[in-house]
Amino acid sequence: MGLTVMAVVILEELSLHYGEQVILDKVNFTINNRDRICLVGRNGAGKSSLFKLLLGQNLPDSGVVRIESGCTLAELPQALPAADDRNVMDVVLSGKAELSKVLHDYNELAMTAHDESDMKKLERLQNIIEAEDGWSLQQKADAIVEKLKLPAEKTMAELSGGWRRRVMLGRALLCEPDLLLLDEPTNHLDIPAIEWLEEQLADFNGAVLFITHDRAFMEKVANQVIDLDRGSVYKYDGSDYEGLVTWREKRLEDEDRVNALFDKRLAEEEKWIRQGIKARRTRNEGRVRALKALRNERGARVNLQGKSQFDVESADRSGKAVIEAKNVAYAFKDKPIVNDFSTNIQRADRIGLLGVNGTGKSTLLRLLLKQLEPQSGTIKQGTKLEIAYFDQLRAEIDMEKNIIDNLAEGREFIEINGKEKHVLSYLSDFLFTPARSRTPLKALSGGEVSRVMLAKLFSKPANLLILDEPTNDLDVETLELLEQRLMDFKGTLLVVSHDRAFLDNVVTSLIVFEGQGEVTEHVGGYSDWFARGFRLQEDPAGLKASASHKVEVSASSEAVNSEAIPVAKKAVKKLSYKLQRELETLPVVIEEIEAFIGILKSEIADPGFYSQDSKVVADKLAELDQKESELESNEERWLELEAMKEEG
Repeated sequence: MGLTVMAVVILEELSLHYGEQVILDKVNFTINNRDRICLVGRNGAGKSSLFKLLLGQNLPDSGVVRIESGCTLAELPQALPAADDRNVMDVVLSGKAELSKVLHDYNELAMTAHDESDMKKLERLQNIIEAEDGWSLQQKADAIVEKLKLPAEKTMAELSGGWRRRVMLGRALLCEPDLLLLDEPTNHLDIPAIEWLEEQLADFNGAVLFITHDRAFMEKVANQVIDLDRGSVYKYDGSDYEGLVTWREKRLEDEDRVNALFDKRLAEEEKWIRQGIKARRTRNEGRVRALKALRNERGARVNLQGKSQFDVESADRSGKAVIEAKNVAYAFKDKPIVNDFSTNIQRADRIGLLGVNGTGKSTLLRLLLKQLEPQSGTIKQGTKLEIAYFDQLRAEIDMEKNIIDNLAEGREFIEINGKEKHVLSYLSDFLFTPARSRTPLKALSGGEVSRVMLAKLFSKPANLLILDEPTNDLDVETLELLEQRLMDFKGTLLVVSHDRAFLDNVVTSLIVFEGQGEVTEHVGGYSDWFARGFRLQEDPAGLKASASHKVEVSASSEAVNSEAIPVAKKAVKKLSYKLQRELETLPVVIEEIEAFIGILKSEIADPGFYSQDSKVVADKLAELDQKESELESNEERWLELEAMKEEG
């Protein structure tokens, strides 16, 4: 029997403005129990501002946030809680801090009460406890700690970031909220923790409103999407990402058609009003008033901001060999990070680093970049490397300075792809208006700060990009463009990410941290690796520095059906459908490239070839070089897939 649909929160004619920027414009919508709503929109559109209105932390300019009688809200904030000396149980109980204090005061007074005044205080405290069902508070906290498998006696300082986030979820659940608000809940979480959160939200009985850039998480959790666009909200029933994109494009196309018809009508009325003196003497005053209304309506229109247009500035090609590591080992305080690891990274490789938090992904990057010396083994870098490292930029940006000063450092022009470009023009490619470009970073949203870091990163030529969690806080539109630019990038890419869709779209191989210093290489993206039966295993103790694990089927689990084991093993031995198709098509691709190279070489061998314009000659030679490089990479990819097939 299904749950009765009931309203939890109702927004009525809600408006909010920051100066001239429209955040919400007479917004109306209802959140019902069991709703699972993903709130999307561009960075700076007002998603976090809406959360603050719902929580009563900010007041609207007009309109009402109506929380239905008896309903409660709780928040899982975006920022990680402090790694301090509070124990886990105390943090969970702080979800009802006032009631916890009353219980504490009652217990303290009950031990020392000796006169009538103390007894009256006890009676008053007892009445509060009974009214709030306080006697069961500890039992509720115990049940939540058990359900979430939290280490109750450990301090927050002993826990990893992912486990501290779990504790905060427990704190929120203690309030027994009817609506749970989650702002970028997958930030700082590794994949096992993200999957755990997905399971917990599936079991949660209340409504959920969440902001996320993680498309896989959205598809798993949401049953509808609210698009916050220029102060208005638009509802999409469902959570499939491709369907959402198609729906949004159609909505914007319909909007363009309506606006075009309106503008045509306005132009006709403007033409009429500008007619000669005779016409003015006899003009219809009602028509004049109507024109004024049309002008006001056109002036109030909020146009869609243009799309991001940034490109990656490529440096000259590096040597074919980019980084070679042989038998590298590194440990920290007797904890192995990398043990006997070897790899050979070639030009144009696209590698994802995958592992749970604390297993050493960033440490390996530093080793490969020679920022750390291996304790044994060797690391050699190739020639002509121009490196851009996304993580380093976090230390280089100044939150007190504005966007322009962070990027240009006092310059009016910056050089992009060998050409000077005005800094404001360059920033407009990242959706920053001239006015916004003069805003201090501390006043920006998290996503806008990430866009500033991308602008700084891509202002420098590179043929080796190192990206450490580049997707955090980005809106989906910017994330998609980033993916496209990375796929178009001709250099070498190393990326650390817990975004499953991003890894699938960008990388062609993985370096996986299995824990205890074991690091392995795998062909394909995240879904290919997952389909072959591999998994990351979370830290069961909740401690910092967790371990990852490779499993075909959990042999120790009593829940595993013995008949299912051969099926799982078979999956390991078989290429995924995507990789099998790639293997089948590669010979045709190689043949076509070879034929094209043959044509080019015939043209170049012609005696009159070098008598042509020098630019024509140079372009043709460059095309031959490019095609030969394509042939080489496709041949290597074919050999790689064939070897993988044979291993199975």
